[in-house]
Amino acid sequence: MCRAASSITRPPSSAGGAVSGVGIGLRSPHLKEVLQTQPDVPWFEILADNHSAPGGRIVAELEQIRAHYPITFHCVGMSLGSVDPLDWDYLRNLKTMMAHYQPAWVSDHLCFTHLGGEHYHDLLPLPYTEEALQHLSSRIAQVQDFLGERLLVENVSSYVSYAHSTLSEAEFLGALCERADCDLLLDVNNIYVSAFNHGFSATAFLDAVPLERVREVHLAGYEDKGHYLLDAHNHAVYEPVWSLFSDLARRAPHIPALIEWDNDIPSLQVLMEEAGKAASIVRIHETATA
Repeated sequence: MCRAASSITRPPSSAGGAVSGVGIGLRSPHLKEVLQTQPDVPWFEILADNHSAPGGRIVAELEQIRAHYPITFHCVGMSLGSVDPLDWDYLRNLKTMMAHYQPAWVSDHLCFTHLGGEHYHDLLPLPYTEEALQHLSSRIAQVQDFLGERLLVENVSSYVSYAHSTLSEAEFLGALCERADCDLLLDVNNIYVSAFNHGFSATAFLDAVPLERVREVHLAGYEDKGHYLLDAHNHAVYEPVWSLFSDLARRAPHIPALIEWDNDIPSLQVLMEEAGKAASIVRIHETATA
């Protein structure tokens, strides 16, 4: 039973020290500059899959980054929603990396990335049904039991939906957190992209999400394709996403946020300016609630 698998209350991990404020997703073009200048960035998120090979320059660079900054791990390879068996080699390697680098927490996506032994370069969405909820909560509970801490699961952007879904995405997320005893990485850009693509209210999504389970927020830029939005991570954050983030920050200004930019990557200075915009929004709401 899923309930039995998640019966142990898992405290949030604090292995990697305090993470607060607005961080930046660290990408290879900026590694040298970060190491040389040690910019005023409160924390970095690391794509764990890009650092999983043992030894060499990449490991040495990450060790230097970790010596000066708190970090979190973001993953794309757990394929939590797949019906294929969990990849225990992947998880063992991740657990070894966690012990070495001590990230504050680890996250992956609410999706599947491989099926029938085939790996796909996309985050494929799930149906929001009771069957999927049972399957996913059981797998997340297994991963958490193995890693020894709560996992953060991220809502993905989507371009298709399942006709037999019986729950909204936000309802599904809330039920999943309760059953699996996991936390959320809430991607505000993905909320807006999916809301536009499927015609639901992004604000209503926020209303339904259990904010007490949200431990990190992602901000990124989409690409406007006219009749749909693409979660391309190749632009600055657009105004509708800033507006939605402001609504979220008004409700929960304490949640750490992160700027993601994965394609057509600009200078580190541009990313720091984006992080500064997010931090300014948070300060406004912190002051209002003080």
